[in-house]
Amino acid sequence: MADVIEMTNFIHDIIDHDLETKKYGDREILTRFPPEPNGYLHIGHAKSICLNFMTAQKYHGACNLRYDDTNPVKEEVEYIDSIEADVRWLGFQWKERLWASDYFDEMYECAVTLIKKGKAFVCDFNAEQIRENRGTLTEAGKESPYRNRSVEENLRLFEEMREGKYADGEKVLRAKIDMASPNINMRDPVIYRIAHVAHHNTGNKWCIYPMYDFAHPIEDAIEGITHSICTLEFEDHRPLYDWVLREVGKWPAPPQQIEFARLNITNTVMSKRYLKALVDEGAVEGWDDPRMPTIAGIRRRGYTPEAVRDFCERIGVAKANSTVDVAQLEACVRDDLKLRVENRNVVENPIKVIITNYPEDRTEEMAIENNREVPEMGDRMVPFSRELWVDGDDFMEVPARKYFRLFPGNEVRFKGAYFLTCNEVIKNDSGEIVELHCTYDPDTRSGTEGANRKVKGTIHWVDAKTAEKIRIRNYDYLMIENDETGENELNPDSLVESRGYAEPLLGQAQPGERFQFFRKGYYICDELSSEEEKVFNKIVGLKSSFKVKK
Repeated sequence: MADVIEMTNFIHDIIDHDLETKKYGDREILTRFPPEPNGYLHIGHAKSICLNFMTAQKYHGACNLRYDDTNPVKEEVEYIDSIEADVRWLGFQWKERLWASDYFDEMYECAVTLIKKGKAFVCDFNAEQIRENRGTLTEAGKESPYRNRSVEENLRLFEEMREGKYADGEKVLRAKIDMASPNINMRDPVIYRIAHVAHHNTGNKWCIYPMYDFAHPIEDAIEGITHSICTLEFEDHRPLYDWVLREVGKWPAPPQQIEFARLNITNTVMSKRYLKALVDEGAVEGWDDPRMPTIAGIRRRGYTPEAVRDFCERIGVAKANSTVDVAQLEACVRDDLKLRVENRNVVENPIKVIITNYPEDRTEEMAIENNREVPEMGDRMVPFSRELWVDGDDFMEVPARKYFRLFPGNEVRFKGAYFLTCNEVIKNDSGEIVELHCTYDPDTRSGTEGANRKVKGTIHWVDAKTAEKIRIRNYDYLMIENDETGENELNPDSLVESRGYAEPLLGQAQPGERFQFFRKGYYICDELSSEEEKVFNKIVGLKSSFKVKK
């Protein structure tokens, strides 16, 4: 169970007032997370999950997981399994796992109640005709010619709809409210439609299914939900939510809907439809591609649930929509990982270093700290010998201004080992650098008095004889802004793979283990890893101390 995090927001202010006035008597505060199982959840859903579950925890209540499975055309068991894995990964456990379809019988009876009260009617308009007669924001809609059917006729037609007498789209059941309402959602909305589709939970029992705006308040009321927390796009639907509960009239203390601003993040797309298209078209490797903003994707990317919960707490809960910089999410991930993972030496674009004055048959074990900020993590022993690999970014034949790493004639500290001076650059016939010939100062081994001598640069390295060759998957944002249009578009360089060398311990890494690649960033061992080759995904980078000016 996740730790309870104290959050101050307007939703909690409402709940505090309801508790003071005993609006719900002695009932516990009960929230719900109601996903539709038509795709994988994304980071935006994580905010809703955290808000609903953590609110319940704050008030010593509970939260249900309820699947909004009122549209059987789009729903799959794969999505259900992924949703439950996501909620558990975030650190939460629901009180009950429920299905909207469990209430189909009661929803049908509620619809009959509305018909008997003269508050619902069967309409023969198709979807296009309903749309044409709905009106605009400045013009009232036109009443359907079927609006004044008798109660008896409506009851008969609705029963015939249930029995399968009519084809899809041939008839609908509409609430009878007000075609002149300034809120278009109140202009006789459809509350039942015909769909001759088998349902994963109810099979072929039903060929009519309730619309979400009708089903949602009834589900909440049946379960005894006290506060139905929704994203802001449902604010205009709240009058219909309240209307359904009031007109059905079964619940003396019905739930109240409260809306909050949904999460928008820079360089991130939050549309299930768009994300599904990326998967279907092969633009990404799948729903759990580490570039995807799905919870499955960020989990495989290496984000931690603690970091995601921290992010959701930091951004708070607002009533107005806004966009959060993705850097804030990355900062939460970085803050969490820096105190929990060990460092490892890894080099990309490797350059061979030969220490010409170091004995050829000698290998030393160097003690290197696992995490400078957490001394309790101790040291590890890393082999060091005459031939090493250094990172391509740590050498410049013609150094830039304020470049203190390796270049001809310069002395640098090889972290945890010795001071080395670059003496000669060896190139092949094509002019490419093949080797760097260096000398070392044997009196400067790390931990000795000689190592106290000052040099400006420190670089990492990997012993060539024992190095593990690894595959590195460096990720950039999946979406980038087009300079001309200002719109987000797919980033063609969102994944750059490279091969590199790592110290021997990384050859033992297991999928899911996280490390800091020294001076590179945080990485996680991916599920693609095998005994023959370890694969690492970049989680988040570090702030670089040097950038070449272009």
